[in-house]
Amino acid sequence: MDFSFSTRVEQLRAELFDFMSGHVYPAEPVYREQVAASGKHHVSPPVMEQLKAEARRRGLWNLFLPESRWGAGLSNLEYAPLAEITGRSFIAPEALNCAAPDTGNMEILALFGTPEQQESWLRPLLDGEIRSCFGMTEPEVASSDATNIQSRIVRDRDEYVINGHKWWTSGAADPRCKVCIFMGKTDPDGPRHLQQTMVLVPLDTPGVRIARTLPVFGYDEGHGHCEVFFENVRVPVTNRLGDEGSGFAIAQARLGPGRIHHCMRAIGMAERAFELMIERARSRVAFGKPLAEQGVVQDQIAESRMEIEQARLLVLKAAWLMDTVGAKGARIEISAIKVVAPRVACNVIDRAIQIHGGAGVSGDFPLAQMYAGARTLRLADGPDEVHKQSLARHELKRSVDTAAAPVPVGASR
Repeated sequence: MDFSFSTRVEQLRAELFDFMSGHVYPAEPVYREQVAASGKHHVSPPVMEQLKAEARRRGLWNLFLPESRWGAGLSNLEYAPLAEITGRSFIAPEALNCAAPDTGNMEILALFGTPEQQESWLRPLLDGEIRSCFGMTEPEVASSDATNIQSRIVRDRDEYVINGHKWWTSGAADPRCKVCIFMGKTDPDGPRHLQQTMVLVPLDTPGVRIARTLPVFGYDEGHGHCEVFFENVRVPVTNRLGDEGSGFAIAQARLGPGRIHHCMRAIGMAERAFELMIERARSRVAFGKPLAEQGVVQDQIAESRMEIEQARLLVLKAAWLMDTVGAKGARIEISAIKVVAPRVACNVIDRAIQIHGGAGVSGDFPLAQMYAGARTLRLADGPDEVHKQSLARHELKRSVDTAAAPVPVGASR
């Protein structure tokens, strides 16, 4: 495994660091001020459009898509250090058109969308003209098992009639959000993993109702995690993604890259928290000496650096495997890093909060908001327990297979 950066990646990293320091970090307070001045929680302030224009000018646009026809043509391993940098700011991913849930939606539109669907939805998403959401999670069932979903998609001649109750439909409150990729059951009595289908539902379709947004630890900024009702919603059959019954498989294709993108950004989040921790430890004096000279603080700094480095290596390994054997072949490493990266981010941010004292939980520093985001990642795209279960089952099966394998003559177990 070779994790060295190519010349192109080094150039993009340098450009991206310059963009972050010169434009993104200064724009963070402006973003908040403009949102507050608008009187709305879910709005795209003017500064975001300025950032997007500058990102496009610099060639920092759609970096996440590996297919050069649609995106930058970077491999997962090449994108990893770039995504890490964007994770340092809550506004950077959107500024580069690399924000969830649009990234995952664009990927499956590129993979499974018809030419007409790609022209209607993928092209404006790639251009940053609209946003999208993904409707899978439901409040009535344990949605960590996606086969539990109860939403129905019933065919009526050349239309589908959709009924369902979704929540944590991220981005649906954004006025620019124009389409939802909806997952429901077309064949509830069929084989467990062939019951589901995905359908494109324009949000202005009659019967779509956004009931509320769901704050995360009190934060309700950005573009909203929404509870949405779909009541006798009718869309053309041509809005279907892939074949009937392929919804579960498409979801898995979407979640693999999406999970590792979250993990890449989580490393960047941890790095920024670490930098704030160091700065605070050097600048504050307690009991006659700087915090940086206190043994307990040095222990926290050391633990944080070791954890970040370990998590980064696992992210890079998972990305390398995705490039060499595909997302399916890398599924165990993806599950592992999906547990490790958010956990490390939570740990590092928590230590940074502790070293900041009361300031750490205030709005004067980004740490409280960062912790809310990192802690949520332990649930998003599958909770820790599901990923650890997959990993444990793999290891148990592997141990059985190894024990059953014949031992060569002269060798020992």
